Amino acid sequence: MKQELRKKYLSIRNNIKDKDIKDNIIYNRIISDIDILNKDLILIYVSYNSEVDTIKIINYFLDKKKVAVPRIDNGIMNFYYINNIDDLKIGYFGILEPISNNIVKDFSNCVSITPGICFDKFGNRVGYGKGFYDKFYYKYDVFKIGLCYKECLLDRIDIDIYDIAVDKIITY
Repeated sequence: MKQELRKKYLSIRNNIKDKDIKDNIIYNRIISDIDILNKDLILIYVSYNSEVDTIKIINYFLDKKKVAVPRIDNGIMNFYYINNIDDLKIGYFGILEPISNNIVKDFSNCVSITPGICFDKFGNRVGYGKGFYDKFYYKYDVFKIGLCYKECLLDRIDIDIYDIAVDKIITY
């Protein structure tokens, strides 16, 4: 089931109309979101391919908050602080990852911007199938925000016991 959703919604996302306009609207919603503004640290994925663009979001928050992005280390996702976009290099799956070794250890006042291929109205998500975010969220109880285009928002996704929903979805 998830594999079918993954394939279908990757295709939909790859063909989103007016992606730049939608990315900009989502960006404006994020930079004014109270759940983000109230936190000191933003954990945020670096967008890849047709994902909602996060580079502009990262650049916006770099001089306003602490920003950390994920890196896969021996099959485990860790977050590392970055000071600018040049602190990234191509890593796992061809995704930009931090070159810094300044690992985040304190997740007490942070928000996590979470990728997904599709989400449902309850915050459940279909990711790429490796479980990195679910494992991380099982270990750390942080406020989770999913980003997706409205074309990738479903009524309901069947989940399993390992899936952890996001607390909020920002979409357009």
